[in-house]
Amino acid sequence: MLAALPIAEPDPLWALISSFRQDRRTDKIDLVVGVYRDASGQTPVMRAVQDAEARLASAAASKSYRALSGNPAFNDGMSRLLLGEGAEALNRQCTIQTVGGTGALRILADFIALVSPHATIWNTNPGYVNHRPIMTAAGLAVRAFRWQENEAGLDLDAVVADLGEARQGDVVLLHGCCHNPTGIDPTPERWRLLAKLCKDKGLIPLIDMAYQGFGDGIEEDAVGLRHFAQELDTVLVAASCSKNMGLYCERTGAAMVIAPDRDLLANIRATLERITRANYSMPPEHGAAIAARLFENPGMWLAELEASRRRVAEIRSGLADALAGCGAPEKFQVLRRQKGMFSLLPLDQRQMNRLREDFGVYGTANGRINIAGLLPRDVERLADALRAVSSSPSFVRAAKASA
Repeated sequence: MLAALPIAEPDPLWALISSFRQDRRTDKIDLVVGVYRDASGQTPVMRAVQDAEARLASAAASKSYRALSGNPAFNDGMSRLLLGEGAEALNRQCTIQTVGGTGALRILADFIALVSPHATIWNTNPGYVNHRPIMTAAGLAVRAFRWQENEAGLDLDAVVADLGEARQGDVVLLHGCCHNPTGIDPTPERWRLLAKLCKDKGLIPLIDMAYQGFGDGIEEDAVGLRHFAQELDTVLVAASCSKNMGLYCERTGAAMVIAPDRDLLANIRATLERITRANYSMPPEHGAAIAARLFENPGMWLAELEASRRRVAEIRSGLADALAGCGAPEKFQVLRRQKGMFSLLPLDQRQMNRLREDFGVYGTANGRINIAGLLPRDVERLADALRAVSSSPSFVRAAKASA
C-alpha cells in the first residue's frame, strides 16, 4: 500500500520558512509567516488573554468532553462580534466552534458538498493559498475571479465580468476584510454592489473573517459581512481568533450558517455536528474558553487589538514613505492604501528570488509580504532592497529579451 503512495509536494510556504531558518545571515528579514509581531519581533500573548487564562486556571473546570458544537458562550460571543449586537440575522444563524479558521473553512466546504455538491466555488485570484486546496479536498470544483486594483480601488468591473459565468447556487468566497494576500478591500459602497451582484444572480457568499480588527477597526471591518447578512437569505461565514486574539496555536475558530428561516436552524446544526463528528468529534475547549472570557469584559482586549492595528498601519505608512524617499518606483505606493497584515508586492518570482538571495528578505514567490512581521529597524533596508530589485538593469534587460 505505502509503495503506491504518490510523491507529495512540500507546502511552498513551509518550505520557505524552513529555508529562512537555515539561512545563517544575521540581518535576514522574515515576511513570510502570517503572524503579528511587536517591535521586539515577538508574537506576544495579550495581557487580556493572560488574565483570562489565570482565571480559568483558578476555576479548574473539568476537562470532560464538551458538546460537538463547542463552547456555547464562545459561539454566542462570536455571532455577536461578527453580526453586531441586535442584528436581525442573529435570529436566523447557527454558529459552531471549529478547529481554527481553517477548520471552519473545511467544515463549511463539507457542508456545501453535502447540500449542493454541484456548486462551483469562486475564489479570488490572487487568493489565500489554502482556500483552493481546502475546497478541492471536499470534492468541490473551484474557479477564479480577478481581485485587483484600479485607480478607484477594487476593480469591480473585473469581478463582475468574471462572475458573469457563475450559475445560481454557486458559492463566492470573499475575504471579509484585509484581503490575503493583496490587502485590497472594497469600500462600503463596493460591498453593497457585491451583495447586490450575489443577490441578483442567486450566488451564496462564503465570507472568510480571519483578520477582523486589523483593517479599520473591529466594527468597521465587519461592514461588508453585515451588509450581506442584511440583504441575503443565505450567507456562510468562517471566522478565526488567531489574529485578533493572538490565539494562533489554540486553534480557535467558528463556522456560521445564516439561513432564510430560523426553522431550518436545528437541522443545520445537526448537519454541521455530523460533519465535525466524522472529522475531529469536538473542538478544543481552552481557546474558546479564553475568548468567551474576553467577550464578557472586552475592554482590555479591544484596546490591545486597536494598538496592534495602529502599529501595523504605521509600519505600512512608514514603508511607503521610505520607498518614496529612496526613489523606488511609484507602483510601490499601493502599499499605502491597502489594509491589514498583508500586501502583494508588484514584483515577479524572479525578483522575489533575488530579494531573498541577495538581500535576505523572505516573501512568497507571488510577492506576498507580511507587513505585521516587519520590524521598525528593518523598514529602510527593506525599502532599499525593493528599489534595487525593481530597478535592476540586469533584470530589465532580461525582461526586454523575454518580451
